[in-house]
Amino acid sequence: MSDDVWVFGYGSLVWRPDFYFAEKRPAIISGWVRRFWQGSTDHRGVPGAPGRVVTLEAANDGTCWGMAYRIAAPDVKSIMAALDYREKGGYSLETVELKFHAGEPVSVEGLVYIGTPENPNYLGPETAERIAAQVVASTGPSGPNDEYVLRLAEALRTLGADDPHVFEIERYVREFS
Repeated sequence: MSDDVWVFGYGSLVWRPDFYFAEKRPAIISGWVRRFWQGSTDHRGVPGAPGRVVTLEAANDGTCWGMAYRIAAPDVKSIMAALDYREKGGYSLETVELKFHAGEPVSVEGLVYIGTPENPNYLGPETAERIAAQVVASTGPSGPNDEYVLRLAEALRTLGADDPHVFEIERYVREFS
């Protein structure tokens, strides 16, 4: 396991990893919160009509639940290349500490993709109601944007995670659909 890599998923990677992994475990990262502030013109929207997907926003007292995937050393190069392509819409890699609630190890260093305000697809803060309206109106090559919101909310509940931002947008998406 010496050259294995852990990757933290907090959006579609929670419920649709679509890559080979040696192990997956629920995890949290501290100092970050999940927000629907990233535009998607390649998966859940199109150029000129972007969908909204999640990114991370730094928050001193924040905690973000997600799923951590251990990629075995022989697979790291090919899987990371595929993930770089999947997350090409404005995301960059950052290193974070992943904390696990059960088993060993208790924490590890991992990688996470974050869409920062400097990227061209970053849409920034908006009210939950406006985000949900944009989500309901958006579809891209990976499917309707509302599916992304609903599947993410369902996956977070399965993990036992409380994410008021996601759940508020989910409520509006259901109301508007």
